[in-house]
Amino acid sequence: MNEIPSPDNCRNRVELQILRVIVASLEQATVNVRCLRGPVRRGARFTCLSGSAQALDLTLTQAVVYGHRVAELDTGLTAFVTLRGKDVQRLVSATPASGGQVIEGTDLLP
Repeated sequence: MNEIPSPDNCRNRVELQILRVIVASLEQATVNVRCLRGPVRRGARFTCLSGSAQALDLTLTQAVVYGHRVAELDTGLTAFVTLRGKDVQRLVSATPASGGQVIEGTDLLP
Protein backbone atom coordinates (compact mmCIF):
# COMPACT_ATOMS: atom_id res chain seq x y z
CA MET A 1 0.00 0.00 0.00
CA ASN A 2 1.37 3.43 -0.97
CA GLU A 3 1.61 6.10 1.67
CA ILE A 4 -0.04 9.41 0.83
CA PRO A 5 2.31 12.27 1.69
CA SER A 6 1.07 14.52 4.46
CA PRO A 7 1.44 18.30 4.24
CA ASP A 8 4.19 18.08 6.88
CA ASN A 9 6.22 15.71 4.66
CA CYS A 10 5.97 18.13 1.73
CA ARG A 11 6.86 21.12 3.88
CA ASN A 12 10.19 19.74 5.00
CA ARG A 13 11.48 18.72 1.52
CA VAL A 14 14.69 20.56 0.66
CA GLU A 15 16.89 20.93 -2.43
CA LEU A 16 20.38 22.30 -2.98
CA GLN A 17 22.04 22.83 -6.37
CA ILE A 18 25.77 22.01 -6.34
CA LEU A 19 27.68 24.87 -7.97
CA ARG A 20 31.25 24.02 -6.97
CA VAL A 21 32.94 21.40 -4.84
CA ILE A 22 35.67 23.30 -2.98
CA VAL A 23 37.26 20.64 -0.76
CA ALA A 24 36.41 16.98 -0.51
CA SER A 25 37.83 14.28 1.72
CA LEU A 26 36.62 10.74 2.25
CA GLU A 27 33.53 11.70 4.27
CA GLN A 28 33.28 15.51 4.25
CA ALA A 29 33.03 18.20 1.58
CA THR A 30 32.79 21.97 1.51
CA VAL A 31 30.49 22.90 -1.34
CA ASN A 32 29.20 26.14 -2.87
CA VAL A 33 25.44 25.69 -3.33
CA ARG A 34 22.24 27.51 -4.25
CA CYS A 35 19.18 26.73 -2.15
CA LEU A 36 16.38 25.73 -4.54
CA ARG A 37 13.87 24.70 -1.86
CA GLY A 38 14.22 25.64 1.78
CA PRO A 39 14.60 26.54 4.46
CA VAL A 40 17.51 24.13 4.89
CA ARG A 41 18.84 23.80 8.44
CA ARG A 42 21.85 22.12 10.01
CA GLY A 43 21.09 18.44 10.31
CA ALA A 44 19.16 18.23 7.01
CA ARG A 45 19.56 14.78 5.40
CA PHE A 46 20.00 14.40 1.64
CA THR A 47 18.98 11.09 0.08
CA CYS A 48 18.63 11.74 -3.68
CA LEU A 49 21.07 12.99 -6.31
CA SER A 50 19.79 14.25 -9.68
CA GLY A 51 20.59 11.92 -12.55
CA SER A 52 21.19 8.94 -10.25
CA ALA A 53 18.91 6.08 -9.26
CA GLN A 54 21.29 5.19 -6.44
CA ALA A 55 20.44 6.47 -2.94
CA LEU A 56 22.53 9.17 -1.30
CA ASP A 57 23.37 9.66 2.39
CA LEU A 58 24.64 13.15 3.31
CA THR A 59 24.04 15.45 6.28
CA LEU A 60 24.45 19.23 6.28
CA THR A 61 26.63 20.20 9.26
CA GLN A 62 27.34 23.88 8.57
CA ALA A 63 26.22 26.74 6.34
CA VAL A 64 28.11 30.00 5.73
CA VAL A 65 26.62 33.04 3.96
CA TYR A 66 28.84 36.08 3.29
CA GLY A 67 31.40 34.80 5.80
CA HIS A 68 28.88 34.26 8.63
CA ARG A 69 27.62 30.93 9.93
CA VAL A 70 23.85 30.74 9.66
CA ALA A 71 21.31 28.40 11.21
CA GLU A 72 19.34 28.00 7.97
CA LEU A 73 19.36 28.76 4.24
CA ASP A 74 16.30 30.26 2.61
CA THR A 75 15.27 29.57 -0.97
CA GLY A 76 17.38 31.56 -3.44
CA LEU A 77 20.42 32.02 -1.20
CA THR A 78 23.90 30.97 -2.28
CA ALA A 79 26.18 29.65 0.46
CA PHE A 80 29.12 27.47 1.36
CA VAL A 81 27.97 24.35 3.18
CA THR A 82 29.72 21.43 4.79
CA LEU A 83 28.25 18.04 3.97
CA ARG A 84 29.22 14.81 5.77
CA GLY A 85 28.69 11.25 4.67
CA LYS A 86 30.23 8.48 2.64
CA ASP A 87 28.66 9.81 -0.58
CA VAL A 88 30.50 13.17 -0.79
CA GLN A 89 32.78 11.61 -3.41
CA ARG A 90 29.80 11.56 -5.81
CA LEU A 91 29.44 15.35 -5.80
CA VAL A 92 30.90 17.24 -8.77
CA SER A 93 31.18 20.92 -9.69
CA ALA A 94 28.74 22.35 -12.20
CA THR A 95 29.75 22.98 -15.78
CA PRO A 96 28.04 25.33 -18.24
CA ALA A 97 26.50 22.28 -19.93
CA SER A 98 25.37 20.47 -16.76
CA GLY A 99 23.89 23.33 -14.76
CA GLY A 100 24.89 21.48 -11.59
CA GLN A 101 23.73 18.47 -9.66
CA VAL A 102 20.76 18.81 -7.33
CA ILE A 103 20.62 16.99 -4.01
CA GLU A 104 17.21 16.44 -2.42
CA GLY A 105 16.23 15.42 1.05
CA THR A 106 14.37 16.32 4.20
CA ASP A 107 14.94 18.88 6.89
CA LEU A 108 14.29 18.61 10.58
CA LEU A 109 11.20 20.52 11.58
CA PRO A 110 11.91 23.51 13.86
